[in-house]
Amino acid sequence: MEPTKTPRVLSGRYELSHLVARGGMAEVYRARDQLLDRPVALKVLFPELSVDRSFVERFRREAQAAANLSHPNIVPVFDWGEDNGTYFIVMEFVDGRALSSILRTAGPLHPDRAAEIAADVAGALSYAHRHGVVHRDVKPGNVLITEEGTIKVTDFGIARAVNTEESLTQTGAVMGTATYFSPEQAEGMGVDSRSDIYSLGVVIFEMVTGRPPFLGDTPVAVASKHVREHPPAPREVNPGVPPDLEAIILKCLAKSPDHRYATGDDLRIDLLRFREGRAVGATSPPTGQHPVVGATQALPAVGGDDFEGAQEPNRTKLYAAILGLLLVALAVVIIFLGNSVGWWHIGEGASTSFVMPDVAGQNVSKAERNLQHDGLKTTVVSDKSATSTPNTQVLRTDPAKGTTVKRGSKVTLITGAQGPPVRVPDLVTQSVTAAKAQLQQMGLQANVQFSSTCTQQNIVCLQEPKSGQTILPGGTVNIFTQSTTTAVPDVSGLGQTTACNRLGQAGFQCGTITTQPSQTVLKNDVISTNPPAGAQEPANANVNLVVSSGPLNVLVPDVVTNTQSTAVTTLQGAGLNPVVICQSTQDPTQDGIVQSQSPNGGVQVNAGTTVNITVTNLNGCSGSTTSTAPSSTTAHRRH
Repeated sequence: MEPTKTPRVLSGRYELSHLVARGGMAEVYRARDQLLDRPVALKVLFPELSVDRSFVERFRREAQAAANLSHPNIVPVFDWGEDNGTYFIVMEFVDGRALSSILRTAGPLHPDRAAEIAADVAGALSYAHRHGVVHRDVKPGNVLITEEGTIKVTDFGIARAVNTEESLTQTGAVMGTATYFSPEQAEGMGVDSRSDIYSLGVVIFEMVTGRPPFLGDTPVAVASKHVREHPPAPREVNPGVPPDLEAIILKCLAKSPDHRYATGDDLRIDLLRFREGRAVGATSPPTGQHPVVGATQALPAVGGDDFEGAQEPNRTKLYAAILGLLLVALAVVIIFLGNSVGWWHIGEGASTSFVMPDVAGQNVSKAERNLQHDGLKTTVVSDKSATSTPNTQVLRTDPAKGTTVKRGSKVTLITGAQGPPVRVPDLVTQSVTAAKAQLQQMGLQANVQFSSTCTQQNIVCLQEPKSGQTILPGGTVNIFTQSTTTAVPDVSGLGQTTACNRLGQAGFQCGTITTQPSQTVLKNDVISTNPPAGAQEPANANVNLVVSSGPLNVLVPDVVTNTQSTAVTTLQGAGLNPVVICQSTQDPTQDGIVQSQSPNGGVQVNAGTTVNITVTNLNGCSGSTTSTAPSSTTAHRRH
């Protein structure tokens, strides 16, 4: 961060300290809210934009709309204002890095991490869309990641205050924006929430490949490619991209908004499915849906004798084409039938033995087709002990893969014992208790989560997977209800086990436990919690404990022959409490020198232990043989 050259306070409240970033429309500063004594981020519009009254009015309206967004993955807007013609918005200061910075330094992300980030961004966008706010500038620079890994989307509001024409002509605001434009943005058409879906698809593409799908020398060239060209398949750029994630990306990048995900929640659900290793609902965008702007096509003239005369040759060509297709289809049927009954294996020189292929992991129907095509007979049995594998999937075969088999011999396909997929019921509007009971009866697991978008406590407002979808027996269904908050109890001074019990009674989970030395709290007792006592937190939230490991042991330094000031400083630096004992001397060379100490140097003691040092004084001890420093702080200040 770049410190500001001169202190500046806006509206008598926000003190700018460091320039964090500079864009094409504004500068972002770290600042301190003097009224609430907290760090904030201020986005300050450039002066040339502040004189445009229509722009300022749009900016004001959108800043107010963004201020109404309250979501854990959205950077909240606290305030907006004007100071002597300078317009600004006040946001939460996020201590982290922009995704754009991470991609520049780290390159492509692991697909799972990219999907995790994108799922949080999709959730944030979906929440904004439900509240009537379209971001319009989704890009890595507007995705912040904290040190704890929390995802925060920023710049809701100002992005919508600028239209497409302005973005394509303003140097500095363009390259980043045009790279992530949707086709409709590039054409200057109206946009909706699906435009944000497209832009997020560009971001995911860049996260897993290290580059955006379209590159060009100018912003207009890049925007034109969004309209005219098909994006490359992500796996063409990075073969390590999983096929399911590629399908999700390509669905986001469909040219027609109707072929993209309808909502951010739909995209988020598919991304979560991918991370859990389940099948996703995305399909590649339909072919022929990529518009080519400005292209024309010559059409034949219709009417008169020319039209009538053209009918007969065209009909002849049509019949010939149909006949050709029928002959090809007949040949395919004959070949397939011949393979099935072994026609092509009869005759001199035909081999009747071959290596048993590996069909483990295949669907039973597919495995049967493959083996029967090789001239083998099949039967299916299930392994009753393999309850974690579905009975539609081949575990192994008998004979085993790699062994020699003869055509016409019998192969046993051994499957798992897990039952057929279960259709997920409709749980929305049910009570959480009833939903959990219904899932349990169906052999499914319930995972209760809390969402700020739900409006009723203990009532299911959202579920994943949705009603009607199928999952394997024993699978998990996430059910969402309104978040309820409770004050974290004060468990400081309690033993670790007692503290965890007290938290459980209050509806919380005992989280991570870390230790640190303490001179005042007994070993294994709780020093503090995070969140702290009194904080309002959702039910079942984790509360982390900081537990005492007991007093810190300190090695007493040897200060004999040191001067009094040096000895006091050394002992205080080691966390000890020095006490000076005065002893008269007639030897000028020993004035102010430490003659002895107790405890001796090299001994281990608790931090804060008193160490007596005997110091000789040429001027006597003012009628007293012992002088004790009032405190380590006083001794340090005195010397």
